[in-house]
Amino acid sequence: MRKGFTRRPKAEEPAANHGKNYITPGGIERLKDERHFLLTKDRPAVVEVVAWAAGNGDRSENADYQYSKRRLRQIDGRVRFLTKRIEAAEVVDPEAPRTGQRATRAFFGATVRYANAAGAERVVSIVGTDEVNLDRNHISWASPLGRALMRAAEGDEVVLHAPGGTETLTVLEVLYERISVEPFHVPSGPEVAKKRLDR
Repeated sequence: MRKGFTRRPKAEEPAANHGKNYITPGGIERLKDERHFLLTKDRPAVVEVVAWAAGNGDRSENADYQYSKRRLRQIDGRVRFLTKRIEAAEVVDPEAPRTGQRATRAFFGATVRYANAAGAERVVSIVGTDEVNLDRNHISWASPLGRALMRAAEGDEVVLHAPGGTETLTVLEVLYERISVEPFHVPSGPEVAKKRLDR
């Protein structure tokens, strides 16, 4: 079999293997904003560079053409990935009213304060795999910590099975409040494609 027909899993694919794509309202907006940017700004700019570079002669030795074609394939792949994630999304609003155990136990969208055996406290929010941001203490519901905290209530002890070992955590508080997801920011790279056209 030729190499062109073999397929290796991409780094983004394992998240899709967890079944449902739970996501917060802010997370789905971030995915939609990125896809919109790629389709309306980034891709058209790269297509212009490809057209310009194609007119400069031999394409086999044209670095602008080769790079831009590769970038175009990357953009198209990312758009396909985002489209699949958006279509599979099940939006869960952490601020939606909850009753019974859903109000007191940790499920998707919960913000949980817990302590380890040494007494060190930490607060994390359980979000979707597309929203993980450790700087904001947003962890995936499918991560070892997320799975350990699922269904736990205030006062429960849970066991975290992580690659570094096993640890017992005590849940101190479970809240359901707005989770602020970092919005999509336009990367600085697309401007480079536009500047090449001005040469």
